[in-house]
Amino acid sequence: MIRRCLDGLYHAAGMLAALFMVSIGILIVTSVIARLMGTYVPGLNQYAGYAMAASSFLALAYTFGAGGHIRVNLVLSKLQGRARWLAELWCLGAGSFLACYLAWYLIKMVRVSHMLGDVSEGVDATPLWIPQLGMAVGSTLFAICLIDRLVCVALGAPIEKSGGDAAAVE
Repeated sequence: MIRRCLDGLYHAAGMLAALFMVSIGILIVTSVIARLMGTYVPGLNQYAGYAMAASSFLALAYTFGAGGHIRVNLVLSKLQGRARWLAELWCLGAGSFLACYLAWYLIKMVRVSHMLGDVSEGVDATPLWIPQLGMAVGSTLFAICLIDRLVCVALGAPIEKSGGDAAAVE
């Protein structure tokens, strides 16, 4: 039940990231067409940047869960058995710690931006907590995904998930 819920959450974040990618294309095409017509639509470039940040962060958990992150296995591939398992746990633990720190920092950034009423410097004056929210949510999901994988490996799940070998650099 929990496994299906987490995988569904990662998948939903991936779909949301894809929607943001599509929106980047739409915003850029709209900007180009507007310029060709001699018009300027303020904020399109900023919104494309916001969509890029949201897309990048929201895709992290889905990509990791699908085994799509590039892994450099120069040391890990030389290890066998318990040594490999311990090294994998250490890597997942360190990654989980760093992802949790990033998530904490980004959540704090959203909170502070909201409290201070920060707005973008463009003519659209977008409250900055709105585009920052995508980064905070994406990094939090990534931290959850890493902790999830750490717990699974610690409880005896196979180290290499299906699809993970294709993304490994050895």
